[in-house]
Amino acid sequence: MEVRTAKSAGFCFGVKRAVDKAYELAEHKEKAIYTLGPIIHNEEVIADLEKKGVFVAESPEQIPDPKNSIVIIRSHGVGKAVYEQLKQLGIAYVDVTCPFVLKIHKIVERESEKGSQIVIMGNKNHPEVQGICGWCHTPAVVIETRQEAEEFQLKSDQKICIVSQTTFNYNKFQDLVEILEKKRYDRIVLNTICSATQERQNEAKIIAGSVDTMLVIGGKNSSNTQKLYEICKKECGNTYYIQTLVDLDSEMFQFSSYVGITAGASTPNKIIEEVQEHVRNEF
Repeated sequence: MEVRTAKSAGFCFGVKRAVDKAYELAEHKEKAIYTLGPIIHNEEVIADLEKKGVFVAESPEQIPDPKNSIVIIRSHGVGKAVYEQLKQLGIAYVDVTCPFVLKIHKIVERESEKGSQIVIMGNKNHPEVQGICGWCHTPAVVIETRQEAEEFQLKSDQKICIVSQTTFNYNKFQDLVEILEKKRYDRIVLNTICSATQERQNEAKIIAGSVDTMLVIGGKNSSNTQKLYEICKKECGNTYYIQTLVDLDSEMFQFSSYVGITAGASTPNKIIEEVQEHVRNEF
């Protein structure tokens, strides 16, 4: 079986930095260690870190012994109020928010303070988007679908500032912006999709268009992996979303001689390599 694996598959810079820091703190453990939400959307990594004493807390209030604990703020980032909570509770923290996300925080804080309505292209339930909303001086509007963009209405003299979740589908971002542009608002449009995400999506599209079967590897809750799957599915009908080697099935490759593989930003290289070798040698 011929296999082509995307060069951009696997950990991006921001995720790698966050995961490395979690393992580093676990190795030199002096206090109880918590991450605010899962450090990444990958169950295997979360389980491994838990074995090493790094646990998940959904909020600062869930930490039982604040003075003897340290919190890792993951690459998704958090709202301004969370920093204030940590300070009030006396909880030490290590901030590994992705630099691309921090840039968005500064943009929305500045522009909302000027009076602009912040519009975020993304998933309102995603932790990154929730964190971005937490830096706006007034409630942000989150748009994910064409219908939401079509229904978006403001006073004609209201200025708007449009940004994006860093892992959003680039083509979808362009489509939604085009819909809002037709409404002729006084607007600033900032493409804040990170370069690694765009590269990953472009490469996945090219590979999916040239293979018989496409595998997209990532955690079931990974937003960027879901976007990759959607992109690949359009190019290759025989596209499968898997989490690990266990999800592979011989029926996936029944009429295949050329298989493509990509993976989300929260997928460890070890899992990618295992899938790649198994497909190459077993099917």
